[in-house]
Amino acid sequence: MSSLGALAGHRIVPVIVIDDAGAAADLAHALSEGGIGCAEVTFRTNAAADAIAAMAAIEGFTVGAGTVISSEQLHAARDAGATFVVSPGFDAGLVDETRSLGLGVLPGVATASETMAAVNAGFDAVKFFPADRLGGLATIRALAAPFPGIGFVPSGGVTAATAPEYLADPAVPAVSGSWMASRAHLEARDFATIARLSAEATRAIGVRP
Repeated sequence: MSSLGALAGHRIVPVIVIDDAGAAADLAHALSEGGIGCAEVTFRTNAAADAIAAMAAIEGFTVGAGTVISSEQLHAARDAGATFVVSPGFDAGLVDETRSLGLGVLPGVATASETMAAVNAGFDAVKFFPADRLGGLATIRALAAPFPGIGFVPSGGVTAATAPEYLADPAVPAVSGSWMASRAHLEARDFATIARLSAEATRAIGVRP
């Protein structure tokens, strides 16, 4: 499975930090109501695997695991029903293991050397992280020049205001962000706001009917 294929064509990938897996199904429905059909649930809390399982059970919803930095997390993600994993950096061993499990993988890069390693490993897309600290769209454009065959998915500091600008660039197939479903929204179980912000995001990039 290619990196872009793993994202199933979704242009906005919410980055989810969730403390209570009991909120996961409602979260998936709220995102879907707003026109977002996928999410990356990060392994930053103990609830991640259970949340992935709950969201994977929602028909038509694509769920992946984020902040995957170990084989243990990788297998937990696979067992929970994740179809893709996202890592903050590029680890060749973890990439190979992920592929052997039949999962899509979006590794993180921050430099030209890491991008070259990803290209040589056959990737068609990478996570560009942390995007806001590395120069944002200007740096993506600089990297895209010598690597025209690879897409960059910015993550880190992407906002409702910057997402449309990123996505207008041909080198950016998708963006990752948490503004539409923040940890605070989830703690408050404010699914109405999550649905509203998701709808605003999708309309802003012209993908919502």
